[in-house]
Amino acid sequence: MPPEYFPRTTDLPTQSPLFWAAHKDRYLRQLLIRDIESVTNRALILYFADDVSLQCQIDSGDDVQLAELLHACGTRPVDLMLETVGGMTDATEKLCSILRANNRDYRVVVPRRAKSNGTVIALSGSEIVMGVESELGPIDPSFNNIPVEFILNSPPGTINPIEYQVAETFRKQTEKLARDMLKTGMLSGEDDGAIESLIGKIATRDHYHSHGSVISAEEALKIGLKVNYLPSENDLWRKFTLLRAMYQYDCRQQSYLKIFEGAQTSLVVSAAPVSKS
Repeated sequence: MPPEYFPRTTDLPTQSPLFWAAHKDRYLRQLLIRDIESVTNRALILYFADDVSLQCQIDSGDDVQLAELLHACGTRPVDLMLETVGGMTDATEKLCSILRANNRDYRVVVPRRAKSNGTVIALSGSEIVMGVESELGPIDPSFNNIPVEFILNSPPGTINPIEYQVAETFRKQTEKLARDMLKTGMLSGEDDGAIESLIGKIATRDHYHSHGSVISAEEALKIGLKVNYLPSENDLWRKFTLLRAMYQYDCRQQSYLKIFEGAQTSLVVSAAPVSKS
């Protein structure tokens, strides 16, 4: 079979025909995962959630899934391919803690987007692998769908004091997590002033005026993050983007909310079926 076709083997699968046919999407994704691992010499795991709904965001159920993937990697260095629009900060803290356990060597690969608390997870790695399609985003939190920046900067007497304290706590929590990840990870040894300047840019509305602002690879380098930029024609990047396209298509076809996957492990979170009266 010509090399431009995927997959490239005449071997029959070891699974029974009916079983393989039922799970062929996963088997093909895992075949490409193993191809990528042979290039990087790192285990590749994925957290993929290609939707903005609340059910697809980072939540308190994700830690068990991520821990399962990491356990299957043994002591190998890891690439985490991440696709998410963000989610709960408490849950993000737990995911970062799991990733950091046992002084694990890991990078975060962002083929398309890791926004909000997804960006916080990206900050926790040794570097962020990005391409022209990749984007990070500001990490400023919201309270009741209102940016805490707006609450904290409201005219005196216009905001409930309890809501003000909650907003202030939300910001402190996010800033502390980002600061800890940077100081003990990709920016360890860097000047504290540089780290504080970076956090000031991404955790407030002073530098990026929208929570949806795009932090490209070039912009991420400019503000001081460690980025491994792979151009579009790079063979490894082409494999990453092909794999991402497979996940996007399969999630939409199968109504998956999230997929946690590695070369040997696959965990799917599906939408609850709609009840019929």
